[in-house]
Amino acid sequence: MTSFISDWIWSERFWLPENVSWADLENPPPGVEYPKLGHMVYALPLAVGILLSRLLFERLVAKPCAHILQIQAGVPRRVQPNAVLEKLYQSNTSPSSRDLEGLSKQLDWDERKIQRWFRVRRNQDKPSMQTKFCESMWRFTFYLLIFIYGLSQLWVSPWMWDTRQCWHNYPFQHRSPGQFYYYLAELAFYSSLMFSQFTDIRRKDFFIMFVHHLATILLITFSYTNNMVRVGTMIMSLHDASDIFLEAAKLANYAKYQRLCDSMFVVFTLIFFLTRLVVFPFWVIYSVLFESWEIVGPYRAWWLLNGLLLVLQCLHVIWFYLIARIAIKAIFKGKVAKDDRSDVESSSDEDVYSNSHGNPNHKKT
Repeated sequence: MTSFISDWIWSERFWLPENVSWADLENPPPGVEYPKLGHMVYALPLAVGILLSRLLFERLVAKPCAHILQIQAGVPRRVQPNAVLEKLYQSNTSPSSRDLEGLSKQLDWDERKIQRWFRVRRNQDKPSMQTKFCESMWRFTFYLLIFIYGLSQLWVSPWMWDTRQCWHNYPFQHRSPGQFYYYLAELAFYSSLMFSQFTDIRRKDFFIMFVHHLATILLITFSYTNNMVRVGTMIMSLHDASDIFLEAAKLANYAKYQRLCDSMFVVFTLIFFLTRLVVFPFWVIYSVLFESWEIVGPYRAWWLLNGLLLVLQCLHVIWFYLIARIAIKAIFKGKVAKDDRSDVESSSDEDVYSNSHGNPNHKKT
């Protein structure tokens, strides 16, 4: 039964071009290495290592940096213990007017007092500015390092400058050690993100990001297994480029350097536009759609992967629209506006970028 399921999932007729079998990829010529699914198993212990590295990084590097920048952990105000309200809070953090009316009669409390209790209770769950700073500093560091490494691998690769070489002799293409380590690091990082979502800052789009991380993991795994490594490394590098500046904008905001935050967000918007709305569709997707059709020919997985890339491109357009609205406000109003991916709700509706807007004494750079 297990063998049948495995054969169905990894059907050669689905994943590989016509007249190519998995057996053909099992024994490469001397000096040549082909990707294998078993290679990705190493990503699991590496993901654990990344999680441990993050803990050490936040404790030994990020927190001292936060102290230097005078970003304090802060102690949230505690609510008056109340078993009835706490029980409701666990299932509904923002009770309706009908709930408030019922609670007011049950506890003999004024409705405003109950609303205040829930507002303060939500603030208790809100992570401190220092916690958010440490999380963003870790992501900024990883994205910067992995982008530099990925770009160093691509820069000397002929298929970066001539995408048709992504498909010459496909799928019998040598996989270099550098490509392997790049794939392994990306897969381990996104695996660690999926796991750490349950302990990180809780965001409104928790489920959407969980699905996003899971889809990313599956796409990385599948593209490696059927040896779409050349185009896969380009896609990963393009997506990492803009994330560096997004995390930099967050760091500047948490440190209350508002002008730097606004500048970094505008740069992020421009890089996002160039990489995901110009290079990605007109360089990468064009190659996967048309050049691979011409050189390799379509097969079942080809339709699936192209469909996923086109869906991803549609998401890029939607995301850029939302990002551009924020960037335009940063340019013309001098501040980055509310981010839809805000943290846990607070009494002031504080979000990732709007912490310092109400403070006339916030730092400028």
